[in-house]
Amino acid sequence: MSNPVRGCALIGRGDELSRLVGWVDAAAAGRGRAVLVEGEPGIGKSTLLRAACAAAERRGCQAFWGAGDELGQALPLLPLLECLRIHRSTVDGERTEIIRLLRGELAADSADLTAAAGERLVGLVDDLCAAAPTVLAIDDLQWADPATLAVWGRLTRSARQLPLLLIGATRPVPRRDDVAALRRSVEADGLLRLGPLSEQAVRRLLTELTGGTPGDGLRRLADGAAGNPLYLTELVDALARGNGVAVADSGVVEVAEVPVPDSLPAAIADRLGFLTPSTRDAVRAAALLGVEFSVADLAIVLRRRIADLVAALDEACAAGVLTEATDGLAFRHPLIRAALYGQLPAAVRAAWHRDAARALAEAGASVDRVARQLLPALDGPDADALTARGEHGWALRWLVDAAPVLAAQAPKVAVEFLRRAVASAPAGSEGREVLLCRLADALYRVGEHDAAERVAADALGQVAELDRVVDLHCTLMQCRAMAGRARESLVALDKELARENLTARARARLTVLAARTHWHLGEVARAGEVATAALAEDTDRWTTAWALHVLTIVAMVRGEMPAALPMFERALAVSQDDPALTDLRLLLQINHAVTLGELDRPAEALTAARQVRRSAERTGSVVRLAQAQSALGQLLLDTGRWDDAIAEVDVLADESKDPTVACCDHGVAALICFHRGEPADARRHLAAAAPYAEQLGGRVIGQLAVARSADLEHEGTPVEALAVLRAALRNRTGVEDLLADAVRLAVLVGDRATARAATRRAEALGGAAAAPHRRAASRYCRGLLDDDPATLLLAADAYREAGRPLPRAAALEAAAVGFADAGDRGSARAAFTGALDLFASLGAAWDVSRLQARFRGYGIRRGPRVKHRQARSGWESLTPTEATVAGLVVLGLSNPQIAARLYLSPRTVATHVSHVLAKLGLHSRIDIAREATARPGTGRVS
Repeated sequence: MSNPVRGCALIGRGDELSRLVGWVDAAAAGRGRAVLVEGEPGIGKSTLLRAACAAAERRGCQAFWGAGDELGQALPLLPLLECLRIHRSTVDGERTEIIRLLRGELAADSADLTAAAGERLVGLVDDLCAAAPTVLAIDDLQWADPATLAVWGRLTRSARQLPLLLIGATRPVPRRDDVAALRRSVEADGLLRLGPLSEQAVRRLLTELTGGTPGDGLRRLADGAAGNPLYLTELVDALARGNGVAVADSGVVEVAEVPVPDSLPAAIADRLGFLTPSTRDAVRAAALLGVEFSVADLAIVLRRRIADLVAALDEACAAGVLTEATDGLAFRHPLIRAALYGQLPAAVRAAWHRDAARALAEAGASVDRVARQLLPALDGPDADALTARGEHGWALRWLVDAAPVLAAQAPKVAVEFLRRAVASAPAGSEGREVLLCRLADALYRVGEHDAAERVAADALGQVAELDRVVDLHCTLMQCRAMAGRARESLVALDKELARENLTARARARLTVLAARTHWHLGEVARAGEVATAALAEDTDRWTTAWALHVLTIVAMVRGEMPAALPMFERALAVSQDDPALTDLRLLLQINHAVTLGELDRPAEALTAARQVRRSAERTGSVVRLAQAQSALGQLLLDTGRWDDAIAEVDVLADESKDPTVACCDHGVAALICFHRGEPADARRHLAAAAPYAEQLGGRVIGQLAVARSADLEHEGTPVEALAVLRAALRNRTGVEDLLADAVRLAVLVGDRATARAATRRAEALGGAAAAPHRRAASRYCRGLLDDDPATLLLAADAYREAGRPLPRAAALEAAAVGFADAGDRGSARAAFTGALDLFASLGAAWDVSRLQARFRGYGIRRGPRVKHRQARSGWESLTPTEATVAGLVVLGLSNPQIAARLYLSPRTVATHVSHVLAKLGLHSRIDIAREATARPGTGRVS
């Protein structure tokens, strides 16, 4: 960045500047952190931020500066997009990708573009830090939108392991909970509260500004500034412009009797009053664009050539109103911009914003830049920008084209625009039909499901174009399913399907919606029949792909996994490279990965899950990303890679997950913690899952049910533990993985009826054509019920074939008990040792301890081949994935680069790096490299 700081502006701030520069030096050495500078307007926050950025650049660091904007709060991520120069880049690959994402060119049809762009921005900062130490400064955080603050919070957490210094500046008011949370996230010594300048500092500043010793009159005037350096500067400059100061021969500065500004706004107004009218008009127009602005945008808004603006801009810079910035110009202080903006009457301001929006739209500016100008135009007396027709209806025409991107990027803004536009669009016009569909979709996206349903239902009587009719029914189906009223959707769809003028395409699509509705109602067989009927129409890719999706989930529920595979292959082929099917394709890929896991093809399943996770990240579908991440965590649990499973399910915040995913993830984590002998951590996961489970009502999430049962078993209450599973088994689907534990507990407590019923269900699933783990579960249940250790050994062999170490260990333990009870100590010891080896390799400390205690009663103890779980600190404690990540950190790769190489998520990589730092007792990525260099024989990071 380039924005010079006047030397006198830092008077009295030496301690604060010294601390900031020290943190810059630390970041340059690889030890990053976050800092928050707080103080009233004009107290010196902006000056400190710019000085720190300048110091960073002198030290070879990259420095980026941006600011929150009170007028732009409704549009997500603007401070960060401007800070990181996203819209100003045409050659940088990552920045170009972010631009394309925000335009909707890469996104899934249900994508949250804001969340997706936030992920990309975090990745961009990671890459910047890999290239060079980086300073990121955002002024006026009190005006930042929630998405910006959320990304800033993530960067605050990751800064500790990167060469990254984050500097935020905020006013004490307005008070916001999310800003307060940021304040709490900053380490205690990283909060700089700027107070008034001391009396000595005030005198020094006055001396620098006037060139002499301040006399009594000047000091009395300065007292009214209450130690505010900007006010003092503006006061002295105002006196100088009015010839109100003079330096006596003694060097004392005397003050003449001239009008003096009595407030900071008045002092700024005095400065602006000396501008020529043409320059004042230019800077007022610039005030519409933000604290920093592009000269090209200013020329567009004023409808003038850049060459014609040079004189006015030069005058504004010379007058101390504007200054140079990295990619354009900036107001010397945000308060100067605010004063200019406030001088305009509300009606004039709204009109200027409307005209600016139109000029930018006609110039092909991005949707967010146009919307940023159009929003304030809606609040003034001239708020008809979206309701005018004819020649003045440009905004209406712009919105018809911009609505899809705006609804995904800023759905609340889209709702505001669309509501006004729909109210005035000509009845029966094509534009009105489009706007109605977009409004219903935008309302659904922001969670106003009742309003979305009303708009969609009313629109059905007004919309003629059949594809839009299908879109409206799709919105209605989703809204009513969310409200538990899916049956109403079937009634509406049956009525629509009875129309005589339906095209084959519309009929097939509506039939697919009916099939999906039957599925929502739990009518599995009927859903399959209706989907098959829709598929027979074979009218277009949309119908074919959705019909196949319904048929795949019907097959999955019925346990017909092999039959589902060819349908997945066909659906994925049909949906490829079709933007309208991007979200469905992600869902198909997730289910495909789950199906491969169910078929005990773990390598293929893990590859498929990682690929769909990367696709979900790229397209911005937060819902699908969470589902893919959850599927991956489940696969890693099943295959015994527990450290990696924990890393995956903990990556995303619960707020970004649907209730089912949140429950599953916490269930996976809790189950691992119970087996590891970490019940406190496990119960924290169960508590975190509780509110999401409540939202699901009686729906059973298998891993959560098993974890709740394990909790009660840890408490020594196996009867209650069984009761949890028995209640879950009342469901006919989704409970297959509960059967083995149910039989084990039922046999333990003597509930033979439950054991027999669960065994029958397991055997029904575990026929000769079933996947190995289903056959294994069938044998395990039968072996427990019949107390047959030979059958249990067969179950252990089948679990080994399936690649599932935990249930294999359980089968070997049960076989060992059977052999020991029968007096076959040799067979008992072999099975016991095999079980103990497996539990130990998993890090299942609770199972190891429990098993050893149990077999001491048989006089059988741990053999010499059994190893304890690996060390908990030092290089030897790193898991294989952590060791690989550490090695790539040593090579200088950023988190996104490591993620691309290992098919991980950047968030997962960050989690692994955090684990590495904690286990090695280090603080930053550079520390890892130094430690590795000092330990060349570790072999871990080669």
